[in-house]
Amino acid sequence: MQTWEKIKNKPDQLAKYLVREKVVDTVRNFFKEIGFHEVSTPILVSTPSCEPNLEVFKTNLKTFRGTKKDAYLIMSPEYSIKKLLAAGIGNCFEITKCFRNEEEVSRLHNPEFTMLEWYRTNADYTDIMNDFEKLFSKIITQTDPKANLSNWIYQKKSYDLTPPWMKFSVADAFERFAEIDTDTMLSKNKLPEVAKSKGYEISQETTWEAIFNQILFNEVEPALRKYNKPYFLYDYPTPLASLSKKKSLDPRFAERFEVFLAGIELGNCFSELSNAPEQELRFKKDLGERKRRGKSSYPLDRELIKALSAGIPQTAGIAVGVDRLIMLAGDFATISETLFFPAKEIFDLQET
Repeated sequence: MQTWEKIKNKPDQLAKYLVREKVVDTVRNFFKEIGFHEVSTPILVSTPSCEPNLEVFKTNLKTFRGTKKDAYLIMSPEYSIKKLLAAGIGNCFEITKCFRNEEEVSRLHNPEFTMLEWYRTNADYTDIMNDFEKLFSKIITQTDPKANLSNWIYQKKSYDLTPPWMKFSVADAFERFAEIDTDTMLSKNKLPEVAKSKGYEISQETTWEAIFNQILFNEVEPALRKYNKPYFLYDYPTPLASLSKKKSLDPRFAERFEVFLAGIELGNCFSELSNAPEQELRFKKDLGERKRRGKSSYPLDRELIKALSAGIPQTAGIAVGVDRLIMLAGDFATISETLFFPAKEIFDLQET
């Protein structure tokens, strides 16, 4: 039975799907009240993001006169928003649809999803941490005015949402929860050996990043999930910097964080890299890695490099999964419970 039929048969179920409206309204009001501009950028683009581990939805743009162009649904609005930052838009946010192909339809994933991104100028990633704490608290209290932030319940488990939230550097977390020191964690020679000694299956083809992620997912994150507070995991190794800038005092690490609650990753933040030549080198490396992994190939976004060359202010930005915020605010176990039309219904898919 489709969701619309369930609601028609049991109208009282409509209320849970309207949690989305409350959350989106709260997000929009939060940023409007602190003077951010809301922007609208394209969903269909000629050059998408080039993250090596993500796959795109590719289509063709055809004009009436017969012109054909490759086109892609965005995985993130980040590239477009950065061009607006170069134009001088200042503090801004966007709530938009994004798409990722070749992902499981699961408790936490839907191929079409809603993304919130915001960018604060003259700021770094620590400022976004503060924004996130305030925004999330606002979402919870606006959705449920009776909510107790110090004893907030999600899926029958209590969490303390009062700030400040917990913060762990990646290096400290690896040492504390996986007993791997910083030099070993960063070493492409030492980390595989330690991983083998821990029982991980490592071959000559296994990359340092893959080993790092195995330890992160199997040892570090499970240990962090035992805490009853949300937490920020910050200062990722530079090979995982993506679009974030390196730390000036220790360039082995980048000013990047991810934020988690109840075992759910909610957002990924960068102190934004503004150095155009360095970003171009990273893009070329990412596109090469995409080719190695058999992902869709396309050119890098030259307009973004041009925008970075023109100059953007010191900026920090974050991408947040809105559907996951709604899961938490509405006490839902899966993303599909937040959607009128989940992909598993539209395409008759089995949720993993």
